[in-house]
Parts: sequence; structure tokens; C-alpha cells
Amino acid sequence: MTEDSMVTIEVDGQELKAKAGAMLIDVADQAGIDIPRFCYHNKLSVSANCRMCLIEVEKVPKPIPACATSVMDGMKVYTKSPMALAAQKGTMEFLLINHPLDCPVCDQGGECELQDQSLAYGSDVARFVEKKRLVPKKYIGPLVETNFNRCIHCTRCVRFSAEIAGMREMGSTGRGEYMKIGTYVERTIDSELSGNLIDICPVGSLTSKPYRYQARAWELTQSDSVAPHDAVGSNIHIHVRNNRVMRVHPKANEAVNECWISDRDRFSYEGLYSEDRLTSPMIKENGRWVETDWETALQQVADGLKEMGAGTGALLSPSATVEELYLAQKLVRSLGSDNIDFRVRQSDFRGGEPALPWLGLGIDEIEAVDAVLVIGANPRKDQPILGHRLRKAALNGASVCYLNPLEYDLNYHAEQLLSAPANMADDLAAVAKAVGATGAIIDDAEVKAQHQSVAEQLKQAGSALVLLGNLASAHPDYSILSALAAEVAKASGAKIGFIGEAANSTGARLVAAMPTDGLNAQSMLEQPCKGYLLLGLEPDRDFWNPTQAQTAFKQAEFVVALTAYRSASLEAAADVLLPMAGFAETSGTYVNGDGTWQSFAGAVQPMGEARPAWKILRVMGNLLDADGFDQNSSQDVLEQARNSADGRQLDNSVTADLGQERRLNGSGLTRIGDVPIYATDALVRRAPALQKTADAISAAIRINPGEAAKAGLADGDRATVIQEGNLATMPVEIDPGVAGGSVRVCAALAGSETLGGQFGEVTLEKA
Repeated sequence: MTEDSMVTIEVDGQELKAKAGAMLIDVADQAGIDIPRFCYHNKLSVSANCRMCLIEVEKVPKPIPACATSVMDGMKVYTKSPMALAAQKGTMEFLLINHPLDCPVCDQGGECELQDQSLAYGSDVARFVEKKRLVPKKYIGPLVETNFNRCIHCTRCVRFSAEIAGMREMGSTGRGEYMKIGTYVERTIDSELSGNLIDICPVGSLTSKPYRYQARAWELTQSDSVAPHDAVGSNIHIHVRNNRVMRVHPKANEAVNECWISDRDRFSYEGLYSEDRLTSPMIKENGRWVETDWETALQQVADGLKEMGAGTGALLSPSATVEELYLAQKLVRSLGSDNIDFRVRQSDFRGGEPALPWLGLGIDEIEAVDAVLVIGANPRKDQPILGHRLRKAALNGASVCYLNPLEYDLNYHAEQLLSAPANMADDLAAVAKAVGATGAIIDDAEVKAQHQSVAEQLKQAGSALVLLGNLASAHPDYSILSALAAEVAKASGAKIGFIGEAANSTGARLVAAMPTDGLNAQSMLEQPCKGYLLLGLEPDRDFWNPTQAQTAFKQAEFVVALTAYRSASLEAAADVLLPMAGFAETSGTYVNGDGTWQSFAGAVQPMGEARPAWKILRVMGNLLDADGFDQNSSQDVLEQARNSADGRQLDNSVTADLGQERRLNGSGLTRIGDVPIYATDALVRRAPALQKTADAISAAIRINPGEAAKAGLADGDRATVIQEGNLATMPVEIDPGVAGGSVRVCAALAGSETLGGQFGEVTLEKA
């Protein structure tokens, strides 16, 4: 910043240097000078409608709002002068005229900005004796509770909905004291970021519905942690009372999540207290499950794994911590096996995917790019904070293009190329040809206007990015898509990035939780191992092909599962269930999509006899007489894991044969088995409030009108999906956003577990 762009001002006698054009309230905040406010928020536009930040400026005849006043050289400001205090106290009196005196029953009590400011600027006697206004409650969904009697019309929620969430779901009607905040019509707030309304509301008008009447702010203890659901690794505060997680709030980190978190990160903690929690070790005796002690269970596990030896396969959750993944791969390799993998939602391992893929740039750098091509992904739902960054890029003028088999409901302008799964490689090859790439598939591609448009945007951009996401990695021709994406990036001068599916997809690679010469996740199911070690996975929900997974586990001689939950599929598959600590109950580390290592401590004790998975694995290693299992803390494990990762550099270099045979030929209807936002992992699937939202969809056959007409199906009919000889009957929903030649049957939902892979040929029969 040059000297010319700086000005000198004086605030309450203190000389300050500030950037020309900066808002006075920001300059004061940076200097530690307190100016009261309600409507102002540094991430939202300035509305200046609460008037609480009125201050005196020399030579200005009346108080002016600090949030809407730019600094000027030589300006003298007084925040505590008689004029300023009189204005602030007058504003507070007006704000309290209609505010109810219900602090004792308000969830915001103890952390309410209005309470704090009324103590400093309010009076102990109210002069207003008329009736207060009454505003009826509104139901706006299962996550946010309303009490609009308490609303002070700051409009933070209105601006957040429009500017951050990108959905104008909140608004105001009426004027003066008749003004009301609401949703215009009776509808719910459906944004995946809606829980942030709770944080930005300065009073108790918008509060957390799951947390309602659970605790007081002064009863809570706070622990810092990292959200466990996606590759962003949002920073969070966990609030605890009596060894129970009461709520989750965002922790500000500008480089990762700013000051926001997704609803999935905020409300998934409810899943910790599901009736499905496994709280003691269990073993299967004569087909029946019985509880046992840790010593007996671990000895049975050690005996079983010794017998399986090199025939053991380890299938690990990509949401497991670095420490858990490191010890799990170390344990299995001590048995002489290299059958280790966390890529349980991937089927194509023919090469093409980099050995250590990552986002390709910092999460905070995404909003500064000029053009983005997103392939096989829906960041708005898969990684909501990443989706928010992409939206900021679009609002800053970036060209954003999508290539997907589904047309998504985006909250910003973007070009969407709708392509059937079997045609995605053709469309991407056409884009590659248009940017000047050559090679197999590319040379024969037919370039159309839409491909040329995407190519021009990438080539003309000063900073361009090509991203591959969850649907791309699950695609049967992922290796071809990766190679084509690399050609597009190379020819256009763009960076290439891979969005990790889960919280620790990047960390798993860094600690070698994948085979060197052994079987990958898909091969372990196609060529069943003698025995399996499962870490944090459910056979019917967490695998690319759940039917294949369940069959392989039933055929195995011995299966041990470290899990936080009991489920019918786990009980059918396993011989021993070991209760492991869940989210917030264990310390650990995640490596997010841009390669940032983030460690956290446990906030509560594990339920019942559950133990942190790293401790279970350490004891298992000792019982197997394996070397290197003498750690005393998760910090010791982390140190060893980091040492093992030294020398492994994140690298998006792609080397693949574009001429390899395609697995999808598009000869019939192709299933699109995406994983909905609230079905991604065991914790989220058991969070009651999230499962009541509009995004918590149930299993259905979603098909476009043309394909439905060919199949003789109508909206509301029931039909049977047949895939690889497996059947599932579910309702039909007409969805124009599904590509022709395909049908959307989501994975990881109840009712879909009897089908095959996430992508594959299917037939439909009317039920």
C-alpha cells in the first residue's frame, strides 16, 4: 500500500493511519476502539439502518453512522462525546420500545448483542407505556427457530441470504414498526448455509432449533475442532455441557471457511447421540451378537488377523483421521498385506489419477480465478464452503462452466453442459480439441458452439482452473476424464485440481493408506480377501457397489469392524464390532483439499466403552507383536505420520492412456448414483434435524420427461430398477435436470443398497 493511499485521522484523540476510502467503523475496530453496532457485519453490505453506530465528526452538525462513513484525511472523530452518546442512547431506547422482556427464556441470553449494548447505552426506566407490537412466529424449517417479536430490523439475515447464501429467501415487508422480516410466502429456508443466520442475528430472533432450551451460554465450555465431512476442513467451535455436545459454531479462518460453516458441519453433531451408537465391544457367537469385554474382543481380533495374514484387506473411511489411517495401514502391512485403500467410492483404477492429487491452489484463492471448468461435481452441495468460494468468483466476474450428467440448481450464473455419463468423455474431448489439444479421442471429437465457448473462456482467462469432483471420481471412466481434464488444463494454461471426496482424502494419500502393489478397494471386492479390517464404514451405504461389498464380506472368513454405530449391514458382515470414538470424542488431524494439516483435540469423552480408533489400532498392533506401536498419545502418532509423509509432495501430474477402452458405452439407460449432501457419512445420516430438510431426499427414480415417456412412466408411479440382476422398487420423480439416456438413482440412501455400482446400465419396469 503506497503512502498516497493512506490518510491520517484522529479518533477520540488517538491518531490513526487508515486506507483512503475505508469505513470508519473498520478503522476503529482495527485500533481497538469500540463503536456499538447491530446491522453492520464485515462480510455483508452496509445498510446503516440500525443507527446504533452514530458518532460525532468535527464540523459535521449532526451524528453520522460510522459504518457508512468513509475516512478522510484530517478527520476528527468522537465516539464518546455528549452528542455521540446521546444519539446512541436515543437509538437504544427506540430499539427497546417493542422488544419483549423475555431474556430469561431466550436462547440468546448471555451472548446477546442487544443485552450487552442495552447495559452500556440503555436506561433502567422505560418511558414507553403503550402496547408492544406482536409478530407471529413463522416456521422456516427444521434448523432455525424464529421469534420475530425480538427482531430489531437490522436486516443482517436478509443481506446474508442474498449475498452469501445466494438465495433471496428472507426479506422485509411493511414500514416502520409494521415492518416484518420473513420469507414473503410460507416456505422453508433451504440453503445449505442457512444455519449461519443463527450466528449473524444479533438478538434472539433467529436461534438454533436443535439447541433450543438445551443450555445457557455460561454453562458451556468451548473446544476448537475441524469439521469432518468434506475436503474444506472448516474450523469450528464445539460447545459442551456435562460431557455432551450442545452445539457447533464456526471458528473464523479466512484461509479456509472465513466465518461461515455449512449446515452439515453445524448440525451433524446430533448423530453422536443416535440410538445406533455402539457402546461396548461385541462378538458374534453362533450367529448371535453378544457384548463382551475389550480384552476378549481384542484377543479374538488378533487371533483372526494372524490367521488371515497376508490375505487381509483393509478398507478405510476417507473421513478417518491421519492418526487412524497411519496406524491402520501400518498394522495391515505388518501382516504382510498391501491390500489397503480408502477410495471406496471409486471403481476406475486404470491410472490417470495422480498419486497425490489436491485442489491445486489454496481454498481462499478460488474466488480470485477468472475462469473455472468444473467436471463431475456439485460443490454447492458436496463441499458447500467451496461452493461459496466459487460463487464469489462468479460474482467477481469469473466465467464458471460445469460438465455434468445432472443440471444443478446453482445460486449464481454459470454455463452448464448437460451430458449423459457415457458422453462426458466426448464432451470433454471436444473442449480439449477447442483449446488446441491433440491425441486419441480428442482428434475425433466434434466441437460445437458450447464447447468452443468454454474453451474461449479458459484461454482468455488470466487465471483459469479445471476441477474434478465426486461424480468424476466415481465415474467408470475416471482415468479418461482425468487425462482429458489434464489436456484441457495444459493447452489452456489453466491449473488442474481434484476436489477430495471426504475430510481426509488428501491426508490418506500422504500417509500411504493405499496400495503400492496390493489390491485397491474395487479389486478387494471383486477378488474377495480372506479377511477384512473395516474402519468407519457401513457396507450398505459407503461403497461404490454396496451389493458387491456386502457379498464379499459375507464370503470372508473373518471381518472386524471399528465403528461408532451398529447397523444391520455391519452385523451381517462382521464377526467382531469394536466401538470407536466418534466426531468430537477423539483427537486427530485432517489434511484438507489444499494440503493444510489441521489438528484438534477431543471435546467430550467417548460414549460407554468406546475408545479412540488410534488407541484400538495401537493395542491391536501390540497384540500382533508388530513393531512401532508404542505411542502414548495421538501427538506421538501424528509425529510419526508426518515423518512418514516427508518427501511425498502433492502433485496433480496426470499420466494416462487416452486410447484405453471406455467402460460406459451408452447402449441403454445409465444410472447416475450421486451421494446426496445428507447421506455422505454415518454421522450425517443419523442427524435428525438434517434428515428433515429439503436436501435430505429419499430414494427415487429421477428421470427426465422424454425418457419417462419412453419407459411409460409418470410422476408418482412406482417402478423397479434392475441393475446387474439386483432389484429395487421406488417412486418415480420427473426431473428435467437429468441428462437423456440416464436415470438418477442416488447412492447411500435407504432402498438403494440392493443395487450395483453408482454408474452402470439399468432397466426400468413399472411396478
